[in-house]
Amino acid sequence: MSAIQKILEKKIVAVVRLDNYNCAVDVARALAAGGVTVLEFTLTGQGALEAVSATRKALGDAVCVGVGTVLSPEQAEAAIDAGAEFLVTPALRRQVIATCVKRQTLILCGGLTPTELLEAHEAGAEMVKVFPAQFGGPKFIKDVLAPMPFLKMVPTGGVSPENARDDLAAGAVAVGIGGNLVSNKLVAAEAFDQITATARACVDAVQK
Repeated sequence: MSAIQKILEKKIVAVVRLDNYNCAVDVARALAAGGVTVLEFTLTGQGALEAVSATRKALGDAVCVGVGTVLSPEQAEAAIDAGAEFLVTPALRRQVIATCVKRQTLILCGGLTPTELLEAHEAGAEMVKVFPAQFGGPKFIKDVLAPMPFLKMVPTGGVSPENARDDLAAGAVAVGIGGNLVSNKLVAAEAFDQITATARACVDAVQK
């Protein structure tokens, strides 16, 4: 399956934002064991691109690995060269979208206002990341989709097992779950069983 098919099927993108990605493969295994198999490593941490290559080598098709916090076309090129199957931006970045279109790579382009989300879609973003999602909540998603039902919205920021279902019920095609799923504290403590348990809770929540 393509990256977009995997996201549409699984409905969860795990946003893994770590200071250092030395344990990326362990984190990926823990998430996959809980049923969360679409992972985003953000460029805010050390070794994110190396983590993509290592995770894909270790787990193969068992996971779908992307790179987040992509702000420039140069970062986009480097991420795709490292093996990223999709890219994510925190804001409307037209040059990043253009790079992904050229490289035939899925882009989840960030935006908050209806204008930003529509412009991202028109520029070639197949999915739009509503960020920060907690700003408007499920009602915002429903309101935006009323006149623009063609948008594939992926709310991210403040999403948890407790509220993920609300976003999907409002019309989102998937959700991005970050700190409520994986944190520096959990990884430092090697609490991989806890990450697996939370992943399972997230899967249960979106599949209800």
